[in-house]
Amino acid sequence: QVQLVESGGGLVQAGGSLRLSCAASGSIFSIRSMGWYRQAPGKQRELVASISSSGGPNYSDSVKGRFTSTRDYVKNTVSLQMNTLKPEDTAVYYCNAVLVQYGGSGYADYWGQGTQVTVSS
Repeated sequence: QVQLVESGGGLVQAGGSLRLSCAASGSIFSIRSMGWYRQAPGKQRELVASISSSGGPNYSDSVKGRFTSTRDYVKNTVSLQMNTLKPEDTAVYYCNAVLVQYGGSGYADYWGQGTQVTVSS
């Protein structure tokens, strides 16, 4: 009943830019936060950026100053502008939303399908 659909990603050379977008739809009562995680081969999924309804964006140290995330509270979308990309940014990027559905019992994590970002050196 809830879908997170991502777009963007692809292949880019080091120093380049990419933009990811994510739209949440379905039976959504309230969203606590939306953001992005990534998972590189052989590594655990890690937080990239998150925006809560009560505060501003929170970034991992590895992307601060290079990535910018914005959220549209009306459209239930979140984007990630990635600049000065590095080969170590190569990963599958996942959109995340912490939300409660209409008639739901509490907040839960929802995930997009993931989109590949590859940065060549």
